[in-house]
Amino acid sequence: MPTYVLLFNWTEQGVRAAKDTTKRADKFRAQAEKFKVRVRETLWTMGPYDAIALVDAPDDAAASRLAVWMGSQGNVRSLTMRCYTAAEMEKVVEGIG
Repeated sequence: MPTYVLLFNWTEQGVRAAKDTTKRADKFRAQAEKFKVRVRETLWTMGPYDAIALVDAPDDAAASRLAVWMGSQGNVRSLTMRCYTAAEMEKVVEGIG
């Protein structure tokens, strides 16, 4: 199952309700399960992003569905990145000079 990193930035609404951020993470995990996505970890960060999530999804559509749902809640904007294992990367670079 492919792995994805979701990078989150709080919106103004999300900052105003910052005290509920861990409750929102629980809701995110529950919704992910409904989309057949497994949340490995949610972490809050310092720097250009406010939080990240590492998730396993059956495909790009499921990962995107979760990110769109999360954005529709109004508390965050997200950036989703597909990750590759070493074995997957070997296939990607196969045949390169």
